[in-house]
Amino acid sequence: MSSLDRPMLALGLRLAATVLFSVMLLLVKLTGERNIALPETLFWRQALPAVSILGWLALRGELQRLKTQRRWIHARRALIGGSGMFLTLGVVRLLPLAEATVLGFTTPMFAVILSALVLKEKVGVWRWTAVLMGLAGVLIIAGPDTGNLPLFGVVVGIGAAFMVALVTIQVRDLGRTEEPLTVVFYFSAFSAPFLGLFLFQTGASHDLTGWLMLGGIGLSGLFAQIAMTASLRYGSVSSVIVVDYIQLAWATFWGWLIFSHMPPASTWVGAPIIIGASLLIAWREHLLSRRRVAAASN
Repeated sequence: MSSLDRPMLALGLRLAATVLFSVMLLLVKLTGERNIALPETLFWRQALPAVSILGWLALRGELQRLKTQRRWIHARRALIGGSGMFLTLGVVRLLPLAEATVLGFTTPMFAVILSALVLKEKVGVWRWTAVLMGLAGVLIIAGPDTGNLPLFGVVVGIGAAFMVALVTIQVRDLGRTEEPLTVVFYFSAFSAPFLGLFLFQTGASHDLTGWLMLGGIGLSGLFAQIAMTASLRYGSVSSVIVVDYIQLAWATFWGWLIFSHMPPASTWVGAPIIIGASLLIAWREHLLSRRRVAAASN
């Protein structure tokens, strides 16, 4: 076990992240209903964390904490993470909160596919079965007989899950050498200037409520990202992934409370299949990890 492994702390941080992310996605959906352009929402989501972290460290005289030898890795993470964030926030505007959240749970399936195709890892029957289960769950939720979800929204949601799978691998790698604050700062600092270019076309004046929503997106996203990044520093992906499914409860709650939406029967059938598939993958990853550790110690 690594000296950084603190499983209970990792679970607590992941739980806090799910609550904060659910609030952020709720605010993203609300800004969409106020016709605030998505690129502008993304800009404030990234700019506020970068400025907040830089200002906080400057006041404490701790700017040296941002020193890194892996700037190009951070830049690559920002490129992939920014693309993933565009899809992740975009799907919330296209689909109800619960359905958008469930599609995000297909991320572990893409992690398995990537490990087989990119890393050339041997994937056994259990994990391939889980991938097929997840696909079946998606088909149930978005099947043509339900007619409640636009195909484009489903495609965006699946694309977001794929990008998150890529990002998770990179964040875990960066977490071995960088503290969470550094990872979050460079993600925001690299992507915010590019997103700022879109303000010339989409930027607009807003009322106080609109500005408060944009500020809330930035701050909730900041603390959610720090908590999630830290959870991967103190625990493995397979050990904290179970907590992520609590976000479905929050998404359902916000959808019911704010938008008077309850997921249809197809979602209640498909969601447990997708979650079960993800848990099966996490279980297999845990077993394989323990075998690798045991083999290395012999």
